[in-house]
Amino acid sequence: MKFITAGESHGPALTAIVSQVPSGIAIDIDAINSDLARRQGGYGRGGRMKIEKDKARILSGVRFSKSLGTPITLEVVNDDHKNWAGRMDVIGQAPDGLKRETHPRPGHADLVGMLKNDFDDARNVLERSSARETAARVAAGGVAKAFLREMGVEVYSVVTSIGGVCIPDDVPLQKDRAEESECRCPDVETTEKMKQAIDEAKEKGESLGGEVAVIATGLIPGLGSYVSGPDRLTSKLGAAAFSIPAIKGVEFGLGFESARRPGSLVHDGIVYDDANGYGRTGNNAGGLEGGMTTGEPLVMKLAMKPIPTMMKPLDTVDFDTHEPVKASKERSDVCAVPAMGVVAEAEVAMVLANAYQDKFGGDCMVDIKKSIESYLNRIKP
Repeated sequence: MKFITAGESHGPALTAIVSQVPSGIAIDIDAINSDLARRQGGYGRGGRMKIEKDKARILSGVRFSKSLGTPITLEVVNDDHKNWAGRMDVIGQAPDGLKRETHPRPGHADLVGMLKNDFDDARNVLERSSARETAARVAAGGVAKAFLREMGVEVYSVVTSIGGVCIPDDVPLQKDRAEESECRCPDVETTEKMKQAIDEAKEKGESLGGEVAVIATGLIPGLGSYVSGPDRLTSKLGAAAFSIPAIKGVEFGLGFESARRPGSLVHDGIVYDDANGYGRTGNNAGGLEGGMTTGEPLVMKLAMKPIPTMMKPLDTVDFDTHEPVKASKERSDVCAVPAMGVVAEAEVAMVLANAYQDKFGGDCMVDIKKSIESYLNRIKP
């Protein structure tokens, strides 16, 4: 299963096409739209989220709420497009007096994209490199989540830090408590501190990044491969995470902490009992060992840098004159870490769905489930 997205931030719509989808998946459009709403939420979001009311429309590949085994097309309309008439028209000529964006933002794709493609207008770059594109990823990820639900797998995320405010180590990463928080953090006291940090950043014209933990439960052991580097599930999950704009770091389990501990305090012991078969004494590995799932929950953490668009813009140079100027300003968020977690769920779900298909087949849910049943009967008592 794989997907491709199309569309610009202020274009008519965002589109995702998910291909190699097995037949027989129960597609819940309400669940997809719920994730789109979660992506729009979170303390510190900007004015654009007040304009958009994201909902997905399925245009192909589904009949009577079941996947047909053909590509699934999903569309998310950009309500703000009507406010950009003349500036983002698909057909025709640029109007006289069109204002070009010539003040590229540090930390964004603006300048390098202009140089790469011989553009004199950063809008040709920023419209596609905008995080608005991730709405289409969330819609596509909804198909992968629907697939995984039939396997008993759940993928969710919690915010563990915003700016310098971090959740205490002893707080459980509980989904329900996180979803009750405006910052999607499962600790009430930490949530309030995060909100205060966001408010202070907003007053200063600043932006904040943070960290999110993505957890997948219900996975069976043996997904992925140890045979070659690109086939390792660790590699594929890392690549998917780094495809999200603003991600600067990824950890699995203990992550960088494992480099500071002796081996006896890093590796998870192996146990066995007649009722459950093989198990582990802990999950420092984050559910991955040798590039494969262990059967323990997958735990990975993503670090997001602050958004590069700020109300107190950074120094740059004018693309035409090369004179020092302030960077351009788009309608933007102070903090989008909670939203990033929802996008990360979609990316992780797509990789995990693909891993199940690689091992058990990809055409029909009935056959896939039978293959999984046979596999589990072989490896478990």
